[in-house]
Amino acid sequence: MTIELIVTHPGGAHKDDFLACSVLAHLHGVPIERREPTDEDLASAATCVVDVGLAHDPAMNNFDHHQFPRDAPPLCALSLILQNLGMYEDALAFCAWLRPAEWLDTRGPNETAKLMEVPRDAFNALLSPIDVTMLRRFANEVRLQPSDTLYEVMCMVGEDIVDFVRSLRTRLDFLSGHCQWWTIETDGEPITALYLEKADQIADDPSFGLYAFIAEQNREDTVHALVYPDRRGSGFGLTRYEDCPRLNFSKIENEQDVRFAHKRGFVAKVETTDPERLLELVRLAVVAGSPVG
Repeated sequence: MTIELIVTHPGGAHKDDFLACSVLAHLHGVPIERREPTDEDLASAATCVVDVGLAHDPAMNNFDHHQFPRDAPPLCALSLILQNLGMYEDALAFCAWLRPAEWLDTRGPNETAKLMEVPRDAFNALLSPIDVTMLRRFANEVRLQPSDTLYEVMCMVGEDIVDFVRSLRTRLDFLSGHCQWWTIETDGEPITALYLEKADQIADDPSFGLYAFIAEQNREDTVHALVYPDRRGSGFGLTRYEDCPRLNFSKIENEQDVRFAHKRGFVAKVETTDPERLLELVRLAVVAGSPVG
């Protein structure tokens, strides 16, 4: 059944209900009402009830988590919406902000601070005026129509969340068939580089997804460099992974086929597209006597 209305709770707004409604607004383009749901709302699959109603029933489009046991996994309203869309696992893996948002909504700031190993007052220090304005404006609304400015902004937010997760999954599937792991011998421990071949499908943003791909492959602790097509030219970019101290690309700045090498050594842009030459340039950037890791 087509969703005709989104209902969420009145009063103070939180990040999880705002984002959940943003995703739904992007997908369905129907009005949002901020009020307590009626029995008719909960019994109608045409009304999506979010973060209120004490019912989690995806078949009826009811997505509340407040009735879950105290020891339940930290799922918030947004989590339930993403689960229903088949996007939750990818969102949890790709969106670093999702787990803390779940903790804040289900565990509160004190326990979240402990889980994140940060001071409690860090949340206030990192609070953005954008967050404050969006949540306050949303809280003040009783009914939002698709033509309202705030609704349009919410659709943009929802669209970016959905598109990011879905496009990153598509990119990761692509990378699994177009990347190679290079082992570069040195005087000490070998250097590992992730090499991405050129392809028209990724020409607009070749490096998108590489860090997520490394994490998905559980290679964060073993990779040192990235070698990927340069979106601003016909050559390649060479980058230290997580600022690895074992590489300094300023060492290759005088090589004939190096177009640019940053003085701080973390990146270089080169003209060559030959894999053997790219491998050699990475080898030349190895710092002698650098710590392993």
